Parts: sequence; C-alpha cells; structure tokens
Amino acid sequence: MADTHTYLDPLALAKVRSLELQARLIVEGYLSGMHKSPYHGFSVEFVEHREYVPGDDLKHLDWKVYGRLGRFYVKQYEEETNLNLWLLVDNSESMRYGSGPKGASGQPLVRKYDYASMAAAALAYLTLHQQDGIGLVTYDDAVRTFIRPSSQIAHLKQVVNVLNRGPGPTRTRLAPIFHDLAERIGRRAILLVLSDCFDELDDILAGLKHLRHKRHEVIVMQVLDPAELTFPFNEATLFKGLEQYPELLTDPRSLREGYLQEIEAFNAGLQKGCLMQNIDFVQLRTDNSLGTALAAYLAHRLARSR
Repeated sequence: MADTHTYLDPLALAKVRSLELQARLIVEGYLSGMHKSPYHGFSVEFVEHREYVPGDDLKHLDWKVYGRLGRFYVKQYEEETNLNLWLLVDNSESMRYGSGPKGASGQPLVRKYDYASMAAAALAYLTLHQQDGIGLVTYDDAVRTFIRPSSQIAHLKQVVNVLNRGPGPTRTRLAPIFHDLAERIGRRAILLVLSDCFDELDDILAGLKHLRHKRHEVIVMQVLDPAELTFPFNEATLFKGLEQYPELLTDPRSLREGYLQEIEAFNAGLQKGCLMQNIDFVQLRTDNSLGTALAAYLAHRLARSR
C-alpha cells in the first residue's frame, strides 16, 4: 500500500500551515467557515440595509434608522462560507523529468511530478486544517482521476494515495481538460493548476478563459526543472523524447540560444495571458525550497486580500 506521507513534506507544511488560504474572489458555499459568500444572510459582517418586509426577523431591525426616517429597515450581513480547492495535477509523461542527483534506483530524486504532488499535498493539508474542502483531478490528455471535494481530514489519505501512483506515459493536452472541467465543476471554487504547461499557448489560455468564464478563481503554478530554464548542457547529448517524441542526439551548444529564446517567450506569454485574465501565476523551480515558495505566495495572497 502506498505511504500516505510520501508527499507530505514536513518542511513545506511547517512554512504554510500558519497562513490562511483565503479566496481572493467571492466563492460560493453552504457551511459556516471563513470565506465571503455572495449570498446575504445574518451571520458575520454588516453589509447594507434593505426595507423590512413581513416575515423578516424583528431582531434585525435597525431602530436608529427608524428613529431618523420613521420607516423599518433590516440590517443585512455577509455570510462567511467555506471554499472548495480543486487540485489539478498534471501526470503526463513530461512531468517525469528531473535533472537532480540520482538515487540508488538511478531515478532522479526530484521530478517535476514529485514536486507538484508535494505542493498539492501541502495545500490540501492546509485547506483541510481550515475545515474547507479539497478535490483532486489528475490528467494528461484526458481526465484520469476526478475526486469530488470533501472537508474530512481522512480525505487527505485518498488524495495522497492517488498522487502516489505517479505520472503516466501520455502527453499533455491542457485545453480539453480545462474545457471539460469548466462544465463538470458546477460550484464556483478555487482551481489550482499544477503543471509544466508544455502545450500550445493559445489553447492553454483559451481553456483558462473558459474556467474564468464560469467564475472560478484560477491559480496556475508552473512547475519546471532548472535545466529546462537554463539548458546547461555542453557536450554531445542524447535527449530522450517524452510525450511520444523521439530521441535526439545533438550538440546542445548549437541549440542553446534558440531554445532559451523559445522557453522565455513561452513563459512570458503564459504569465501575461494569466495576468490579463486575473489569474495568479506562480513559477515553481524544483531546485528551490517548496515550503519557502508556497509560504511566499500565500503571504502575498493574504496581504492582498486584506
């Protein structure tokens, strides 16, 4: 049986557990929690007055307004509500890549998939600690796992067990995934995309636009290996094809300038496209401390919401 704690990095959890993952945009909810709801009720924060109608609870009448205007008005309040955080984890073949030191098995110790899964597990732990719900979607060119949200702490074990299955042999196709989820996830929520985003840029942005059209809050965390950003290869190298691409033996020095221009342009376009749609964009490098990266983002998010 898979180890439930494989992706629960204690250092990452220690850095993020004291921060609140608050919804920057208003989300729906039905239970009492800590996040603003678009539905007016009588619970926490005063919003506005409205004219009294028969059947309203008299204890919410504003007698000071009555004294000034001679008419009955009721105080409306803003409910606080729980949120659902959907973790959208890319398990396509390109997420297998890791250029770090190799272990006894010969496999890289830090693959993009492992890093993304640790991030997902840490944020799941934090969200459940707040008594909010987490759901999980894993995907490559199609949705492979779809676990509906729950706020039960035992739900974390199911999520981690799915993540422990690892990436598959299939290519990434993000746009169909986003279009599918935009129709499948009905209740507004926070959708966290964890992927290297190696797909056609225009298609990715069109899929993200569909999610935003459904009024979901979207966060894109692009997970990349440092070698993918710096291309540090000097000698003749055999590049192993991933996602159905063939192997290529070449002199990387002849490719470096063109490659770096392409990857920088792609990442800049992805970031700009996200910002234009009011989507948070965070680039995560697998050689950086996960806990520090998550804590920095959550602290910035919390400060902005306040």
